[in-house]
Amino acid sequence: MELMGDGLIAFLAAVGVSTILWLLAETLLRRAIADARAQGRRGLVLTCKEHLLHYYAKLGFVNEGVSGSVHGGAVWYQMRLTFENG
Repeated sequence: MELMGDGLIAFLAAVGVSTILWLLAETLLRRAIADARAQGRRGLVLTCKEHLLHYYAKLGFVNEGVSGSVHGGAVWYQMRLTFENG
């Protein structure tokens, strides 16, 4: 399938733009994880909203509970990915 012009539009319509964005986000996060490992880091820490806890958990992050962050008046959760070698 050609992914330019009408082919791209047809592809996005068939797969769904939100699916494409989730795949892109996951690809970028997996790259960040790989880069952190390559740099010899012990792991990664992030904050997210409650509805994304399962998403990050499937990538190996562990929920450490509500974060101290008050950004935007929202409730944030801290998640940590610890590398085996760290």
